[in-house]
Amino acid sequence: MLKVHVLAINFPAGNLNIGCRKVENGHNTIYRQIYTFIADPLFMITKSAVAAAQKLWDYHHINHSPENSDCILVLGSHDLRVAERGAELYLQGWAPILIFSGGLGRLTKGNFKKPEADLFAAVALDMGVPAEAIFIEKRSTNTGENILFTRQLLEANRLDPQRFLLVQKPYMERRSYATFKQQWPGKTLLVTSPQVSFEDYPTEEIPLEKVISIMVGDLQRIRIYPAKGFQIFQEIPADVWQAYEQLVEMGFTDHLA
Repeated sequence: MLKVHVLAINFPAGNLNIGCRKVENGHNTIYRQIYTFIADPLFMITKSAVAAAQKLWDYHHINHSPENSDCILVLGSHDLRVAERGAELYLQGWAPILIFSGGLGRLTKGNFKKPEADLFAAVALDMGVPAEAIFIEKRSTNTGENILFTRQLLEANRLDPQRFLLVQKPYMERRSYATFKQQWPGKTLLVTSPQVSFEDYPTEEIPLEKVISIMVGDLQRIRIYPAKGFQIFQEIPADVWQAYEQLVEMGFTDHLA
């Protein structure tokens, strides 16, 4: 295994951030985003892979805008920016209750020492969310259990919210929406996520290769899970599925079901 630097994205001056290199291109100044990750020396992320991944990224977004709701439900994950987004929405006054749901799942077991919900709640408390507004569900290990166990938690507290504002990772908006609608029909649901672009999303802990592989796996689940009763059906445009097949052929298969 080898540490490599891979050119992924060019974008105009004005969007400069840490990790970018200035490049003169005729009369224009652009910046190249360089992603660093540990990979097989033969595995390189090409521009065509990035373009295909952007298509998946765009499809996975529901693009809802927040509205006044009865509660904010934040689904746990390996990305603490999701917790920050949930706390931000609470502090903006979109709902009076903030729920964090998540134990240790596929991406956090062995990496997190505490349940996702506990870590997310700590982020919210640090941001100024009052403890009495926070509910914690920390048994769930997947999205379906997030919904099931949150429902049980609310029922145990004699709460019956009708309007939910669900918060997830950007590339899990659509699958979370489809899962919630299957597991808890009859509720009004909006979905949002950290407000970050595809090119800015990867980090040292969540590198580009991993992001693409997870998106590929999530799209596969959107395709196959309705037949299993896990999610409602979601139309997948032909060009999005073609991008998925292209990425599978390139080897982004680590998170397929």
